[in-house]
Amino acid sequence: MARKAFAASDAEWAYHGEEYVRLGDVRLSPATHGLNYGTGVFEGIRAYWNESRGTLQVLKLREHYERFEKSCRILHIELPHTVDELCEITLEILKRNAPREDTYIRPLAYKAIESVGVNLRGDSELSIFTVPMGNYVELTGLRCAVSSWRRTADNAIPARTKCTGSYVNTALAVDAAHRAGYDDAIFLTQAGFVSEASAANIFLVRKGGLITPPATADILEGITRDAVMELAERELGMPTDKRDVGRTELYAADEVFLTGTGFQIAPVTEIDDRKVGTGEMGPIASRLQELYFKAARGENPDYADWTVPVEVAARTAR
Repeated sequence: MARKAFAASDAEWAYHGEEYVRLGDVRLSPATHGLNYGTGVFEGIRAYWNESRGTLQVLKLREHYERFEKSCRILHIELPHTVDELCEITLEILKRNAPREDTYIRPLAYKAIESVGVNLRGDSELSIFTVPMGNYVELTGLRCAVSSWRRTADNAIPARTKCTGSYVNTALAVDAAHRAGYDDAIFLTQAGFVSEASAANIFLVRKGGLITPPATADILEGITRDAVMELAERELGMPTDKRDVGRTELYAADEVFLTGTGFQIAPVTEIDDRKVGTGEMGPIASRLQELYFKAARGENPDYADWTVPVEVAARTAR
């Protein structure tokens, strides 16, 4: 099953040029540095619709902007706002757009200078917009392949920075996987260890234990990854072993699943034409998926600090 695409509406409110504007009114020159050289960083934040409360529950809002600020720092991108201010701006956009469905929030900061020349100097720009987003990938079982494209090393393009330019690496791997009939790709590091999926962290269940590659495996230090490790330890009594993972461990695993803002918790049921475990979603992934969605929608008081509620009024016709 191919991943879904979700379109932004030009009529929706966004934040650009340090003011609230309609997304369709934003204009960028083709000479913009970030467009030409990939000198930008971004975040992906989910807000889950809670029908019974009439609220959007914005998941891990502050944590995402803290990571965003660190990404900007690495690329010498100047942010015009503090983390607290970015959170408030995001909540205001959601209130103005008033989506009564699961929603994706995209902060984007980039070098805005209109010049030819590769460097990290010049003015920066910040944009934030929202897009309705349901399930990005199938949540009952994905077919994956280990990619012939290696994950870019931290000393080349740092994986812990969500840099726009680095996602060419992802696009190449995903395109090759899709053309070969798979749902997603799994990267290896330059040393041949398992890194992560195209845009998601990876977990294995082996011999009753939970395993994930370490931060040194050229992974994005995922916020959903941290949330899953917290759930596994608190609710299932399963601490996560963060260690190097060999390729063939994927084939020997009882369960494999992917985690990320887009992927959420997505089980992998086949890798390189080999069944993972029984070839069905396993009990650990199933239970973590259940726990995760309950917490993300604000329905578990033990995880109330995971989300920020936004009251959404019924929209009137425009």
